[in-house]
Amino acid sequence: MTEQTIDRAEEDTVAVHIENRIAWVKYNRPEKRNCMSPKLNRQMTRVLEDLEFRDDVGVVVLTGEGSAFSAGMDLQEYFRENEQKGLWATRKAQREAYNWWNRLRWYEKPTIGMINGWCFGGAYGPLFAVDIAISSDDAKFGLSEINWGILPGGGASKVAQELMPLRKAMYHAMMGENLTGKQAEAQGLVTESVPHDQLVARVTEIAEALLKKDANALRATKWAMRRMVEMTYDNAEDYLIRAQEALNGFGGLAARKEATKQFLDEKTFKPGLGTFDITKINK
Repeated sequence: MTEQTIDRAEEDTVAVHIENRIAWVKYNRPEKRNCMSPKLNRQMTRVLEDLEFRDDVGVVVLTGEGSAFSAGMDLQEYFRENEQKGLWATRKAQREAYNWWNRLRWYEKPTIGMINGWCFGGAYGPLFAVDIAISSDDAKFGLSEINWGILPGGGASKVAQELMPLRKAMYHAMMGENLTGKQAEAQGLVTESVPHDQLVARVTEIAEALLKKDANALRATKWAMRRMVEMTYDNAEDYLIRAQEALNGFGGLAARKEATKQFLDEKTFKPGLGTFDITKINK
């Protein structure tokens, strides 16, 4: 099939597979290098809402089907077709995209981006939104907007400026040159880059480690790390005190008491070398 003959149903634009409490969420438009269309954006919102409070899901992994993570926004469906309809259609499409990116930033559960291939332009939105980003060495990262006469919008410029040193971000946005996975790691765009044949194993390893940690503490930690970005030290210090107090009301106190008991009394774990047994909380 050619790209032009494939018209996926909205529900088919995102694929989900759940195994061992890990939800593997995939952009499913490989024939378009997983470009994000209005259909895909609407479906991704539904998928994330469905997974967020399910008991059989502890970690969400976002990746792409085929050889790309996502090549950004669909030029035909997201831009041209909406521009022809009028400003209302463009604004609606923007909200549909930004809605799930924002939802992912403040997701209840830990999220991992598995960057398996092309990651361009608009794909930087969800790249920024995930908590941990693991890339294939073979992946390609790019802000190519400058090459066709626009600036990297939709938050892409902010993502580069937020994650990368300013000089690197400026060069990346102005030159329109691509980065490999290893270069993206060195410049702060991703957490880590590994050989392509090790990518799934490494992501699974991280997901399984997260599943062993207290879910309430993970949620409080990831939200705190994002909230503190624009805080002064004093404000962050005060915020963290209040955040811990709030966490205590969500089971954090019971978790801390159990962990302390396992460390001091039972001597069954060492905080610097592993995680306490969360299955024993309140037992």
